[in-house]
Amino acid sequence: MLPIHAVLDPLKSALANGNTAVLAAPPGAGKTTVVPLALLDQAWLGDGRVLVLEPRRIAARAAADRMAATLGQEAGGTVGYRTRLQSRIGPKTRIEVITEGVFTRMILDDPGLEGVGAVLFDEFHERSLDADLGLALARETQGALREDLRLLVMSATLDVAGVSRLLDGAPVIEAEGRAYPVDTRYLGRNPTERFEEAMTRACLTALGEETGSVLAFLPGQGEIHRVVRQINERLRLPNVDVVPLYGG
Repeated sequence: MLPIHAVLDPLKSALANGNTAVLAAPPGAGKTTVVPLALLDQAWLGDGRVLVLEPRRIAARAAADRMAATLGQEAGGTVGYRTRLQSRIGPKTRIEVITEGVFTRMILDDPGLEGVGAVLFDEFHERSLDADLGLALARETQGALREDLRLLVMSATLDVAGVSRLLDGAPVIEAEGRAYPVDTRYLGRNPTERFEEAMTRACLTALGEETGSVLAFLPGQGEIHRVVRQINERLRLPNVDVVPLYGG
């Protein structure tokens, strides 16, 4: 059971008794993939759809795939996603995971958000222009056209009191996270050594001395590809996949 399950009942109660709420939950609590599914059986939603806003395309697709798998389905069934470059939405889709830019265009084209019962702003602490604009437009829709529209702002690290005031005193529900011990080790760096060389050496050391996976953060796409290439040239562990990950 994930930490988010402990606050589902008060969250449902808040949205049953009002049209706005703020959910604060740390990373790994399960808010992104558990909360939308938990709202599907709520009386106020009826046959309406739930829109889940994500800041990035990768996150939108991953969240939709995870929720669909939880239901034993594939994306495009009960759960689908829509991004600028790709869409998997079907006639039976009840939960649409979309990027913030897609939502802005959607609400400008249809200010009444016909058929939508709730809009969930996930990862709101990242504070993008699209997210802020989307929330402002959704509040305008809620105040002028759709008092029944539910708005839920979800965040891992956020001034929840400030957001609550922005939403006219919306109730705040907080989920506790799970804490794990962290061991910090400083490897140091030879100032004459190239950055990619030092990073490659650090990754190979971690793979050789530890079990599990390694997640390495680098400044940009070029550095990522150069380190991936160097690791692949020197890696002697056949059971390790070296995978680049970046926003582009």
